[in-house]
Amino acid sequence: MRADSLALMFEQRRDRLRRLAHRMLGATAEAEDVVQEAWLRLARTEAVIADLDGWLTTVVSRLCLDLLRARARRPETHADEVELPTTDAGPEAEALQTDSVERAVLVVLDALGPEERVAFVLHDLFAVPFAEIAPILGRTPATTKKLASRARHRVNAPAAMSTADLVEQRAAVAAFLRAARGGDLVALLEILAPDVVRTADPAALTPGMAAVVRGARAVAEGAVALRQRSREAVLVLVDGRPGLVLARAGRPVFVLTFQVCEGRIAAYDVSATPERFTLSLLAS
Repeated sequence: MRADSLALMFEQRRDRLRRLAHRMLGATAEAEDVVQEAWLRLARTEAVIADLDGWLTTVVSRLCLDLLRARARRPETHADEVELPTTDAGPEAEALQTDSVERAVLVVLDALGPEERVAFVLHDLFAVPFAEIAPILGRTPATTKKLASRARHRVNAPAAMSTADLVEQRAAVAAFLRAARGGDLVALLEILAPDVVRTADPAALTPGMAAVVRGARAVAEGAVALRQRSREAVLVLVDGRPGLVLARAGRPVFVLTFQVCEGRIAAYDVSATPERFTLSLLAS
C-alpha cells in the first residue's frame, strides 16, 4: 500500500483513536502521544493488515494499558488542565455542562484499575467484543467480561440515600459549585447555613488557610478566594452521596463531602486523599 494512502486511512481514524486514548488516560497530551505512536508503528509495519480498525484499536489500547500500569506503580499528578467558562447563560453554559459530564466520567474511570478501565472503555464505550479485548489484556474472554462488569458496577453504583435526600443534596451541591465558580458571594451565602463548618486536610489548603472555618461569610469568602480551583470540580457520587471532586486531567486531587440540612449546606470537608472514597457517576 502506498504511504500516502496509508496516511489518509489513518487520518480518517485519528479522531476515534484520540477519543479512545483520552477516555482511557484522561490526559490530552498523553492521548495525542499514544495516537502518534500508533501511526509510527503503522508506518513501520510490513505486515498485511486485514482489519485496520481492529489493528489500530489494539495498538492504542495496549499503549494505554502500559501507561495506566506505569501510572498505578508510580502515581503522579498531570499538569494539563482545562480552562472553563464561568457564566451560566447561553452556549458557554452548554459547553460547561458537556465538559463537566465528560470530566466526571474521566474522574470515575480513574478510580478503576488499569485492566478494568481498558475492558470497560473498549466494551461499554466503544463496543469492542470481549473476544477482541481479551488478547490485549492477556486474559480469557470470560475474565475480561468479569473485569468490565466489575468496572460497570463501580462506575454506576447506586446512591446511598433516598430519592428525596438525593435530590436535595444534589441541588445544594450544584448550587454551591455554580456560585463558587462564578465567585458569587451572595449566592454562596444563600446556599450555606449560617453556622456552616468547613474542614480540610492540611494538604488541601493553600498556605495560611485554617483547617477549620466556621460561619457562612467566612466559608463563602474562602470559596470565592479559591474560585480557580472550583473550575476543576465535577459533581459525582462520593461514597454514594452527591459531592465534588477537584480533578486535573481526569485525575482526582481533592474530594469534597457535604452535609445538607433543609436545602442548605451545614458542613463540608475537603480531603486530599481521594483514594479513600468510592466514586461513581451521578445520574442525570
